[in-house]
Amino acid sequence: MSRVGKKPIPKPEKTEFTFADRVLTVKGPKGQLSRPIHPDVDLTIEDDHIRLSIRRNDKKTKAQWGTARALVANMVTGVSQGFERVLEINGIGYRAEVKGNSIDLNLGFSHPIRFDLPDGISAQVEKNTIRLSGIDKEKLGFAASSIRKFRPPEPYKGKGVKYAEEYIVRKAGKTGK
Repeated sequence: MSRVGKKPIPKPEKTEFTFADRVLTVKGPKGQLSRPIHPDVDLTIEDDHIRLSIRRNDKKTKAQWGTARALVANMVTGVSQGFERVLEINGIGYRAEVKGNSIDLNLGFSHPIRFDLPDGISAQVEKNTIRLSGIDKEKLGFAASSIRKFRPPEPYKGKGVKYAEEYIVRKAGKTGK
């Protein structure tokens, strides 16, 4: 049995749930998210929480049960509190600037990089940090990883774009005689 799938999802205040035609819609103070639920997973909305259960008892269905519960919990957290991801830029001359719904990045290439933010994701730049925020955890993580891929941190000096909580394992450089 899925340990994750068994846990009920608490219902925050000012949050509404609608489950029709196998699509769950969650409305909250920050916005609205919708997601289809796997056909082998049943969803019941009660007064103070949401429960998920399975129709069949095989290995793949149990995996979908835990996944569906985690996705629904992320939707509830997103519309009630929101998510945030912080990136750090390290390197001389490396900088970022927000222009409308895109970020201009100067990361040591001969040209600036323009990254268009997905819908629902906003960005703030303060010195050498980029703060991405939004209600959809999946879009937010994809945007953060896409920005990091432009110049991942290198192991010698740590130059590049990294997550704020990421630790870079440093290598020793060349040694002379």
